[in-house]
Amino acid sequence: MSVVAPNVAGPGPGMTEDLERLRADFPILRTRIRGKPLVYFDNAATTQKPRSVIDMERRYYEEWNANIHRGVHWLSEKATHEYEHARDTVCAFLNARSRKEIIYTRGTTEAINLVAQSFARPRLRPGDEVLITAMEHHSNIVPWQMVCQLTGARLRVVPITDDGELVAGEFERSLNERTRIAAIVHVSNALGTINPVRHMVAAAHARDVPVLLDGAQAVAHMPVDVQALDCDFYAFSGHKIFGPTGTGVLYGREELLENMPPYQGGGDMIRTVSFENTTYADLPAKFEAGTPNIAGGIGLGAAIDYVQTVGLQRMAAHEHELLRYATARAREVPGLRVIGQAREKAAVLSFLLNDIHPHDVGTILDSEGIAIRTGHHCAMPIMTRYKIPATARASFAFYNTREEVDRLFVALEIARKVFTR
Repeated sequence: MSVVAPNVAGPGPGMTEDLERLRADFPILRTRIRGKPLVYFDNAATTQKPRSVIDMERRYYEEWNANIHRGVHWLSEKATHEYEHARDTVCAFLNARSRKEIIYTRGTTEAINLVAQSFARPRLRPGDEVLITAMEHHSNIVPWQMVCQLTGARLRVVPITDDGELVAGEFERSLNERTRIAAIVHVSNALGTINPVRHMVAAAHARDVPVLLDGAQAVAHMPVDVQALDCDFYAFSGHKIFGPTGTGVLYGREELLENMPPYQGGGDMIRTVSFENTTYADLPAKFEAGTPNIAGGIGLGAAIDYVQTVGLQRMAAHEHELLRYATARAREVPGLRVIGQAREKAAVLSFLLNDIHPHDVGTILDSEGIAIRTGHHCAMPIMTRYKIPATARASFAFYNTREEVDRLFVALEIARKVFTR
């Protein structure tokens, strides 16, 4: 197995010399768990937040707290400016063509539901197909099941290999005249697999099939250019990229969003309302009903500013080296089985240790101050594919260190000895 970081031109300026300074940006990393320094390896579930993000949210509530878009007083105008400036930051970060293409959501889940209900549902008819893969998160399965049940359409699934890669050629072979949309995970949260999404988008477009990419696990680990990817929709969550929870983004092509009905009705998404008729606001407001998570949106902009200051290329290269090192260490542990050995992987190490239940592994690691994720990772079909109930998952971020990886494997040896007496 090789572990590679595609779209990373090279390691660039070293991260090691800056690591302690960068770690100091994250207050929670100073925490001690049961007297031991925290090792946080649950980054695929949520990332920790730098001081700049925490301070930005606090500053909003202390200095600018007001509802946006509707007020003529200074506080409202300031809050609106900061919120919309964050949208411009996201737009540039994704290289979208227009800020109209950036829709704020509560996260990837809501973004996918928006596309399923507003774009796909009106277009689906009995016998039509929605194409996904066998490595999707529940958030990119259940919304499509719901619209298929409502419309009579069919969900079609591209299988994966034992290594956790898509079966070669199956995506292209699954596209046909009945395919109405393809929804594909960019990076698998349970396996770490990086899918060849640019190639897949091109294959789908060759048959006039629009594509949504679930980028929840990608945006914090590699550059994402929606114009280069040529995708129709791209969804991600703020809390996966060192930003606040309850924030997220749907990128959508402007021409598609213009022709989609609103997902929710209420305030701020209207132009006029009468009891006889309602006309809707222009993009992006048409899809942003009600008072949003203002502090969170501003905090998301601060998180992206932080990531760009550190440099995604440097972050990705460092995480790649951590994964390479951890994978080599894993091979030395008797009875440890890595789940997901794709040729192209992000910084996720999912594994089983002998016949010890992953929850028990996680409990032992927690006693050593090490936070990992155990369970099905909202990817139960993947567990079914491998005939296992769950995995233990260590997922890395740029602020993690080799020394922390060493502590992980010391703790795994403790777990192995405890359960093999």
